Amino acid sequence: MHDGVQRLDLAGQPPVDHQVLDLPISELGQRLRDGRLSAVALVRATLARIAARDPDILSFYRVLAETALREAEAADADLAAGIDRGPLHGIPVGIKDLIDVAGVPTTANAPGRADALAEQDAEVVRRLRAAGAIIMGKLATYEWATVGPDRRGLFPPARNPWNPEHITGGSSSGCAAAVAGGMLRITVGTDTGGSVRGPSFYCGTVGLKPTFGLVPTDGVLELAPSLDHIGPIAASTAEAALTLDVLAGLSGERSAMRRLGEPVSGLRIGYARDWFASDAQTMPAVRDAVDAAVSTLSGQGALVTEVALPDYPDVEVAVAAILHAESFRLHATALRDHPQAYGRRAFLSLAAGVALSGDEVDKARAAGRAFRAAVDDLLDQHDVLITVGALTTALPAAPFEKEAQWTPMRTIGFNVSGHPVLALPVGFHQGLPIGMQIVGRHHAEALVVQFGHAIEVATDFALQRPPGLR
Repeated sequence: MHDGVQRLDLAGQPPVDHQVLDLPISELGQRLRDGRLSAVALVRATLARIAARDPDILSFYRVLAETALREAEAADADLAAGIDRGPLHGIPVGIKDLIDVAGVPTTANAPGRADALAEQDAEVVRRLRAAGAIIMGKLATYEWATVGPDRRGLFPPARNPWNPEHITGGSSSGCAAAVAGGMLRITVGTDTGGSVRGPSFYCGTVGLKPTFGLVPTDGVLELAPSLDHIGPIAASTAEAALTLDVLAGLSGERSAMRRLGEPVSGLRIGYARDWFASDAQTMPAVRDAVDAAVSTLSGQGALVTEVALPDYPDVEVAVAAILHAESFRLHATALRDHPQAYGRRAFLSLAAGVALSGDEVDKARAAGRAFRAAVDDLLDQHDVLITVGALTTALPAAPFEKEAQWTPMRTIGFNVSGHPVLALPVGFHQGLPIGMQIVGRHHAEALVVQFGHAIEVATDFALQRPPGLR
């Protein structure tokens, strides 16, 4: 926890059972409703665990202890009065520090935004509050969601709970670290090139990037508007889907939860193994883990066919050009007039778009449309596509802290195509998680959730937590 924490003295309060925080939201909700647990006790347990664990993990920029307890008291009062706001009623949640929470700075980890107080909640935060969720605080990000980890930022970088000497994997770093560290069951992050999914691959959490435009971005700092997505990082597929329903206002036949638990027998998987299996950067353990996960689904009756996606390096170059062009356009004036408001690495990343010509950007957008069409064609023949998340487990942080590095992930293409993608753990290698992606048709979040849940019930990867946590 860093400067600006709302400090709360818990001395003299009843003892709290930290183990309750390891229960799924469904069980927490049942206990909140039958009187075995109060929202106030749940928030106190959360605060105590944050105090014990986060000094080593650094996932929180600001813990909103006092306001969280007030919200918990209101949640308890509502339930006592027969007012039930839904499955997230009384459940703690953390918010990436690119997303506005009224009365709290939205820093983006940028020097020029240390005191950038948000006047009102982002729409996603408003929806969470309306659903009864308790906002616990603001979570770590790479500066302006660009590159990191960078020890020279406004705040120190979040650490990977599985091994603090390795990266968290993307700008929603605090979101995944808080979940992997057992401090929260659900968090809300952003994903422009893979920043919900990358931290999930590397920290062993579940990340759900929804269909482009499904979740409103009002009150969220932009990086590249045609690529920006808002999505949950959670401890399980069900909890990610539950959170997405609230963020996107989904229910009934549109709910991301509606196919949860249904068998995958007879459903068709297009396995994009060509995207990673022969790549020299791919760890054999990663290849084997993804193969095993697909075999698990095949063993449940899913029909698996290997498919070919367009060459990833070409896709990555094209979408990176779009990202750089759009982010430079947003920041050009401030980069010129207030360079001191940026850290060196973020400045260089955002300024990179100055070198791109209009023709180059047009060609990149055409390549993006072609990639989307190729994915759509494959999804006309298959219910989901499956491929690797990252080619390696989380890499050592030291080289990234010296200079910006590009991690070997397979994510950014689905930002330009806008398809929903579920990232989930499918194995471990030398104590570090391995992640996989399940890609669905536009607005078919329920299908990717169905497949992710099928893997979870057949394995224990999503249940495992880092050893040695206090």
